[in-house]
Amino acid sequence: MHRRRRRDQMKFDAAQARIVSEISDAMSRVDAQDVEALVDAILAADRVFVVGVGRVKLALEGIAKRLAHLGIDTVVVGQVTEPAITAADLLIVGSGSGESVFPVAIAAKAKQLGAAVAHIGANPNSTMREHAALFVRLPVQTKLGLPGEVPSTQPMTSLFEQCLLLLGDAIALMLVERSGTPLHDLWRHHANLE
Repeated sequence: MHRRRRRDQMKFDAAQARIVSEISDAMSRVDAQDVEALVDAILAADRVFVVGVGRVKLALEGIAKRLAHLGIDTVVVGQVTEPAITAADLLIVGSGSGESVFPVAIAAKAKQLGAAVAHIGANPNSTMREHAALFVRLPVQTKLGLPGEVPSTQPMTSLFEQCLLLLGDAIALMLVERSGTPLHDLWRHHANLE
């Protein structure tokens, strides 16, 4: 029993170490100026909308929640209480490939309505490029085998989704530091019907 437990621990340690190493490698290659530009765009917007599909959407929902904790009016596209987007707003699109049909269509519509569009993705030469004025690249492994990609041993696009969530947390920390808001004061925006 003890030997099996030790073997199981070694397997887990190896798996999590690989994941953490991949994330660290990918995040260290993100262009800080692009992230600063996205932070500026968030601060300039009246409202921030986010859109993605699948696990990317889940990561974006986490980012939207954190921005709301910072007092930023944030909307997940498709929620039943979604208001109209305007030229004063920002749409953040999460799509590794930049080719996902729904996010591309939403980005095109947002741009047509005059909103600013930012894309967080892995492919700098995607269809999304036509619609987004801002691009933050998470240089993770794609099916395209693009230069500068961080290889991954994880299934599917796990590394992209992990890095997306951490990018959102890094942006939140940068916003807090810019504002000088004490961390304890952020609790006033936290849900209290729990």
